[in-house]
Amino acid sequence: MTTTLEEAYRRHHSSHEREGFAILEEERGALFCRLIGTGKKVLDIGCRDGTLTRHFIAGNDVTGADIDAHALERAAGMLGIRTMQFDLNGPNWPFEPASFDVVVAAEVLEHLFNPEQVLEHISRILKPGGMLVGSVPNAFSLKCRLRYLVGSKRGTPLADPMHINQFSWQEMKGLLDDEFVRVSLMPLGRKTGGLRDIAPSLFAFGIAFRAFTQ
Repeated sequence: MTTTLEEAYRRHHSSHEREGFAILEEERGALFCRLIGTGKKVLDIGCRDGTLTRHFIAGNDVTGADIDAHALERAAGMLGIRTMQFDLNGPNWPFEPASFDVVVAAEVLEHLFNPEQVLEHISRILKPGGMLVGSVPNAFSLKCRLRYLVGSKRGTPLADPMHINQFSWQEMKGLLDDEFVRVSLMPLGRKTGGLRDIAPSLFAFGIAFRAFTQ
């Protein structure tokens, strides 16, 4: 049975040319491929139609998870991966503890009601020394702050109605530190003359992260 939330995401995924599209796909795809490597059992949560997933399936055993069954059908058909439909917001995830080497959460945490709880689930299903990799929009970059100041959300993460959490660079680091060790953040997007790497909290378009269970 299709839930209200699934229907909302199905409409969201099929609108505004989102099918087959992932923000900063080439940059994030190359980064995640390098961080994950090969020979890993990987869970890609919020994988949608697998547009980003395809960058790191070679040499890995990948399962894609999403609430949108139609998107998962496209991912399975296009990539030949296993898929599983479930609501990440739910209290019980259908995986045994220590099931995966890597969990990917790419542009996912900003969509969730309780990201802290989701990170707890991720930590539980990762093997000892397992790795979480992912990304979120930098909702408090200087560009976004200036737009908020004049009362505009156009071109910011606030413009997406499915974004129910917004993260700054510092908040994202603290959130991951509460559940993981060896946490590192990496800036995404245009380098803007080197400013992105000098002051990523202000000039990075997005925030990529990597964190380990021990």
